[in-house]
Amino acid sequence: MKLSMKTAVVVLFAICCTVTAYAGETVQTMRLDYYHSGNAESETFSIDELVLEPLPFPGNLAQPTDKTLRGKYAFEILDKESGALLWSRSFSSIYGEWETTAEAQLIDRTFHESLRFPAPQSEFRVVIRKRGADNGFVTVWETGLDPGDYLVHRESAPYRDDVTAIEYNGDPREKVDLLLLGDGYTADEIGTFLDRAKELTEVFLSTSPFREHRSDFNVWALAPPARESGVSRPSTGTYRDSPIGATYDAFRSERYVLTYENKAWRQIASSVPYDFVEILTNSDTYGGGGIYGLYSTAAAHSEWAAYLFVHEFGHHFAGLADEYYTSSVAYEAPESITEPYEPNVTALLDPARLKWKQHTESATPIPTPWPKEAYEEHSLAYQARRAQMRAENVAESEMNQLFHEDQQFSDGLFSTAPYRDAVGAFEGANYQSKGYYRSEMNCIMFTRSSDFCRVCSDAIEQVIDEYTRPAE
Repeated sequence: MKLSMKTAVVVLFAICCTVTAYAGETVQTMRLDYYHSGNAESETFSIDELVLEPLPFPGNLAQPTDKTLRGKYAFEILDKESGALLWSRSFSSIYGEWETTAEAQLIDRTFHESLRFPAPQSEFRVVIRKRGADNGFVTVWETGLDPGDYLVHRESAPYRDDVTAIEYNGDPREKVDLLLLGDGYTADEIGTFLDRAKELTEVFLSTSPFREHRSDFNVWALAPPARESGVSRPSTGTYRDSPIGATYDAFRSERYVLTYENKAWRQIASSVPYDFVEILTNSDTYGGGGIYGLYSTAAAHSEWAAYLFVHEFGHHFAGLADEYYTSSVAYEAPESITEPYEPNVTALLDPARLKWKQHTESATPIPTPWPKEAYEEHSLAYQARRAQMRAENVAESEMNQLFHEDQQFSDGLFSTAPYRDAVGAFEGANYQSKGYYRSEMNCIMFTRSSDFCRVCSDAIEQVIDEYTRPAE
């Protein structure tokens, strides 16, 4: 159901005023803002502020325990007196990515982060755990908090009247609530943002498996007016103090778009009942990013915006790994090959226990042959050309032509390959040419395809169920 601006305001006002009952209590959204500091060898945490957001908690209270555990970290909310588990979710973070870069070997940095959960009614403990070498979680920080402390900040909802419901299918407690957060749009450009947000929502909800679960989603849109059009792109001398703080060149990767202004965008977003956030930047240069449980980003006016939106949301929503491996990245190669925790890549350390074995046929060889050498020969030459063109700051239309040529080559190469439709174990994934495998020859997580493979689709549906279904 699509709502007008006027109707959207009425719906949102009703949500603001709703009393959400859970175990006989009213459940608001609570947020713990904290600082995450360290380097490649050590990390520390410190409290910034405990916040009571203005809206009721939009998550699925029927599933308080995270069963998918797709993140590098996980947190638990425990009742202080009884020790009972009240809430848990896994997540990843900018810090978790940064600590794997070369820079983390040289300096310390601090990142602002947040945890959101149903507000407890009495004192509680927060426990953050991190994956160890065996992918098991170990405690890295815990602290006690009192929700009744007068220093708990009570946020208002200053952007409530600026929210548009693009797709509204019901109570946020029973739906996946996606917020499209525009950045770099001036007051005169808000209409442009909304038009683009609606177009990209339609693409997103027409992509399987989201298409089959359209009624499970609410999609909201909000763009706080910027004083100046556009977002930062430091490598070209472009700097903007945009409301969300989105910027290209994150980790010195020209295409990677992130915001480090966690506190700013959280305060803006708290006017909306959201589970997930996609930041749409007012830019046409190819770029985006996605971090599980944090947010995803996409250049809204790039020729490739539809692909960027869906691909990056796959990271943010389902914890999917990148399956490509010839592009330059800021992360250091792992010292040893271990089984990834992401659902769509494997180290194939035990082929007999392939994590997506239920999708494979006995006739499919493991590992699975594919035209790897031909692909790599083309792709490495393409990447060198791409880097040179970016260094020369050529027009974006020229870059788009290069991207089209690359995709046409891949589509043609894969179209005649023997196992093009099989689920198997195709070497090359997770930024590494050797040692990691993806489940299908092609997927939107590998090339600029438009489709998710079967394994990625399964992973997405598991998260949809966690946010919309009763616990089993």
